[in-house]
Order: sequence, then structure tokens, then C-alpha cells
Amino acid sequence: MSTGSKVAVGVSIVATISVIAGVHIQKHLDRKRLREGVYKDIERQDRKKQNILELEKQIELTKILTEERDKREREAALASTIKQS
Repeated sequence: MSTGSKVAVGVSIVATISVIAGVHIQKHLDRKRLREGVYKDIERQDRKKQNILELEKQIELTKILTEERDKREREAALASTIKQS
């Protein structure tokens, strides 16, 4: 075999190995990114559940505070009515 053909075979072997290694590395990185996406989705769902629970607590507190305010206003109105009488 001539020197030129040996170089051509060597270059083609190196190129082939490089392509195969590149494909495997890219495949590994893609799988890693997909896995991270799943974990991010799970975290996002957990945050959403926490936010919903927090919102429900805030709604309940708002109801309680509104009822207390209305009660105080009624008592104040009743007291002023009694004073005017």
C-alpha cells in the first residue's frame, strides 16, 4: 500500500471515530437536558401547588378580616345610633 493510501485510510478512520464519538456525546447531552427538563417541570408543579395553597390561605384570611371589619362597622353604627337616641 502506498503512503498516500495509508494516510487516506488513517484520516478516514480518525474522521469516522470522531463522528461516532460526537454523536454519542451529543446523545448523552440531549438525554441529560431532557432529564433536567423533567425535574424542572416537577419543581414547577410543586411551586404551583404551594402557590395555590398560599392563595387559599390568603382568601380565607381576607374573608375573616372582612367579616371582622364589617362587624366593627356595624357595632360602631349601632353605638352611634344609640348615642343619638
